[in-house]
Amino acid sequence: MAIDLSKMSKLGFGLMRLPQKDGQIDLERVCNMVDRYMEAGFNYFDTAYVYHGGRSEVAAREAIVKRYPRESFMLATKLPIWELHELSDRDRIFNEQKERAGVDYFDFYLLHSVENGNIDAYEKLDCFNWGLQKKAAGEIKHLGFSFHGSPELLAEVLYKHPEMEFVQIQMNYADMKNPVVQSGRIHKILADQNIPMIIMEPVKGGTLANLIPEMQDIFKKVRPDKSIASWALRFVGSQPGVMTILSGMSDEAQMEDNLGTFTDFEPFSAEEKAAVEKVTELMTSAKLIGCTSCRYCTDGCPMKICIPDAFRAINTLRLYENDDFRPKAYYNGIASLGGRAKDCIACGQCESVCPQHLPIIELLKEAAEILDK
Repeated sequence: MAIDLSKMSKLGFGLMRLPQKDGQIDLERVCNMVDRYMEAGFNYFDTAYVYHGGRSEVAAREAIVKRYPRESFMLATKLPIWELHELSDRDRIFNEQKERAGVDYFDFYLLHSVENGNIDAYEKLDCFNWGLQKKAAGEIKHLGFSFHGSPELLAEVLYKHPEMEFVQIQMNYADMKNPVVQSGRIHKILADQNIPMIIMEPVKGGTLANLIPEMQDIFKKVRPDKSIASWALRFVGSQPGVMTILSGMSDEAQMEDNLGTFTDFEPFSAEEKAAVEKVTELMTSAKLIGCTSCRYCTDGCPMKICIPDAFRAINTLRLYENDDFRPKAYYNGIASLGGRAKDCIACGQCESVCPQHLPIIELLKEAAEILDK
């Protein structure tokens, strides 16, 4: 059954960065945000086995599945290869996901974070054919994968597995020419083959919503009525082949801003494209660390280092060379709750799970030299 694009929401609700209270997901606020999102006419929710330490799928059950008719929304989740050790683990995790989410089927199911370092494991455990079997049984409506590998690997996977119906990729204006992420080349491969795309990290973990004044001014001169975050979302929404754009909305203000962007969506004009190019040039010259704060690296860190927060402080210092008080104060506050950059033991756990393929160990050495003096 082909994907009915007419029923797809342009804006998807990512359940990766939900609001929290006392260290737990704030379910009351999540329910209110879900209600607002559904009332606005949108219906696509994205979760995963590992989000919020395994609690995201449960939040989906409580805030969505129990409160809305099953046919009124679309729910997507993902199979994590790093949790699989033998063939039986596929069904074990899938059944756990159905129980967590309280559903009999998932509308969209993805092999999570296919990349150069794990594709052999996905093939060895026959996960592509396993997914097709689940689809034939009616437990999956549409099968695809999320991708963080090279353009060459993407072309290879698509050639070997033409049965894949969609691909979820990272894309934003800062990463189109990024030599590591290569969003531009990856997007072209999918667009040329007419494969529908779901977009993750359109605002690059919030980075593109919090630009320095010089960059903001470029946008405000063109569209003073639009938020900075909306520029990132509209850039992605203006690209061919994009089916749904995920936003990990963590508060009501983000929700309202995004709904305003995607209700009566406006594609980019030539003037707006030129403005984005100017901002991208400034970002490239600043050489920012390409961290999206997904926090995959923090869960397994034996020293409990808040790695994304250390990188956020370094990026702030790179942008504001003459103001080191605020980023250092921010870092010290975060580090007081866990480990510091200097505590890194170079075990490599973080680098093995980083979707951005960052040299985290070396970057932490730099952070330690600057922030831990």
